[in-house]
Amino acid sequence: MTTLNEYLAQKRLAFEAIKARAAAPDAAPRPFGASVTAEGRSGVRRIRIRDFQVISDSGPEFAGYDLGPSSPELQLGVLGSCVTHITLIQAADRGVPLESLTVDVTAEIDPRAGKAGFEHVPVSPQNIRYTINIVSTASAQDIAGLHEAVERVCPILNLLKHPQSIQSEVRLSTSDAAAEAA
Repeated sequence: MTTLNEYLAQKRLAFEAIKARAAAPDAAPRPFGASVTAEGRSGVRRIRIRDFQVISDSGPEFAGYDLGPSSPELQLGVLGSCVTHITLIQAADRGVPLESLTVDVTAEIDPRAGKAGFEHVPVSPQNIRYTINIVSTASAQDIAGLHEAVERVCPILNLLKHPQSIQSEVRLSTSDAAAEAA
């Protein structure tokens, strides 16, 4: 079984190769994406990313089946995954040994959000907090430097702290059933 520190050595080599490719004169942005489909009477959302699929829905209290995490829960999971991955990358790049790494992410959602009299209450998760739990022989100074780097370069943290403009578009196709009803 490979230890986390052995994995970090492999990660360092892979990161060096990625940095070399990014420095190449022909380097360019790489498109990527996800597709989400709401299905049938259940409203289950199938998130497709490359050859992977994640199921998302609501709990029974909101007409769902509780088959998978809700969108706000997925947001926290994505943040935790990103913080974990960037911590691994930075540890590998800096030679910081890690015996174990766990990231816990929490937030609150106010059920009154957006309702009459509470229009000012955000409907998104608020008071997002994360804790990085590390077991390591590294110094406190090395871990502090690692944390600073994670805060600086983590893409999802940057998206949350510095939101960007998002373009949207709606494409309407009329179904035969909708055309007959009209």
